Amino acid sequence: MTPNQIGFALLYIGVFIIIGKLLRVNLRWMQNLFLPSSLIAGFVALLVGPQVLGKLLDHWFNGMSSGLLTDQVIDVWSVLPGLMINIVFATLFLGNPLPSKKNIVKYGGPQLAFGWTLGWGQYVIAIALTVLLLTPMFGMPSMAGALIEIAFEGGHGTAAGMQSTFEKLGFPEGYDLSIGLATVGVLTGIIVGIILINWGVRTGKTRMIKDVEGFSDLRKKGIIEYENREPAAELTVRPESIEPMALHFGFIAVAVLIGYAILQGLIWIESVTWGAWTGTEFLTYIPLFPLAMVGGIILQAILGKFDKAHIMDRRMINRIQGFALDILILTAVGTVSLEILGSYFIPFLILASAGILWNVFGFLYLAKRIIPEYWFERGIGDFGQSTGITATGMLLMQIVDPENKSPAFESFGYKQLVFEPFLGGGLVTALAVPLLYNFGPYPLLIFATIMTLGGAILGMLHFRKKKRQNEHAS
Repeated sequence: MTPNQIGFALLYIGVFIIIGKLLRVNLRWMQNLFLPSSLIAGFVALLVGPQVLGKLLDHWFNGMSSGLLTDQVIDVWSVLPGLMINIVFATLFLGNPLPSKKNIVKYGGPQLAFGWTLGWGQYVIAIALTVLLLTPMFGMPSMAGALIEIAFEGGHGTAAGMQSTFEKLGFPEGYDLSIGLATVGVLTGIIVGIILINWGVRTGKTRMIKDVEGFSDLRKKGIIEYENREPAAELTVRPESIEPMALHFGFIAVAVLIGYAILQGLIWIESVTWGAWTGTEFLTYIPLFPLAMVGGIILQAILGKFDKAHIMDRRMINRIQGFALDILILTAVGTVSLEILGSYFIPFLILASAGILWNVFGFLYLAKRIIPEYWFERGIGDFGQSTGITATGMLLMQIVDPENKSPAFESFGYKQLVFEPFLGGGLVTALAVPLLYNFGPYPLLIFATIMTLGGAILGMLHFRKKKRQNEHAS
């Protein structure tokens, strides 16, 4: 493959991003579903690529099996999700001051308990289904027990980051299945989330809004009103010395490299300790992205002490993160294998349905029993994140609390600081597949059950304590 071919493959990404945005702006049903333009673009690329249009054209005309996307474009796109996810996770904590432990516990405690219960519960549901149905009936490996959490809690990014792990462990289909599940998760997270909000408004469960018609046409199109536009970032350094975006990309690169050094160190330690003693290794299968997140935390802690000029701007980091995430979603969806999804259609349907039902149950039954105040406004954010992506959760919270008067956003943010290093793409997500491969389903099933019950019980105990305190104060 030549550099020119790689370059054209990257240019195609820009073309499809514009196509996705134009469709979002002009198609009302896409606006009402708040579909991300990158997801729309990925679907378009999938349709005009070799798996759909290519097969149709090859049936009529020989030699046109690639559709509108050449094999070189597909080859380049197929590796981009695994690269972009490292940037996305390295940026999670860069530019944000690390808050005190007291505030994390005070504001994020109930939120963490609820999210923790949802996340670990996805492992319980999926592993139980694998043991009872997917392995005996469809011959799927025990690693399928991690697919719901990877796809629903982690989203397209986490699914893409796990690609190399699935391939190394002999379950390459796991990547396509998790990308497919992540797509189902994003769609159902938005659709079911809006249905739940309408139900909450009609039944008086919401406290901040009384209707769901507050979004303007421009907002639904994804366009900011001209008079409300703000700078996308601050220039913290003079461009004649260095381009601010280039500097911030440098910070991100350092965070990824710190994570890479940590990962290589862990692999070496394993190779000379328990790996050498037992012949069992699983750290070598861990992807880079959760350690890139750790690298970002370390770099942020260093900069917090020594960067007196505050040259890192969080909004600039957000722009780079969003750019990487858009590329990731587009290329992941555009290259997902429809053949594999078709081959595993019944297991895919079982996992998707189980994941959706568990998250709906968690929101309707557990949220109001764990979160003491504004349970609907706060719980809907975790529902969105646990079904789709973090952006879905924030979108749903903004619908039910457009003026940010409840503690929903603040609690959600504090919860993320503890939650993200473990679930939804954190260390637990990275370790789950190797652990299932090496030790089978039962150890992780038992541990996940304990974690799920622990989160639910602690959350409910905190709820009761808070309720008694409020009654005593009144």
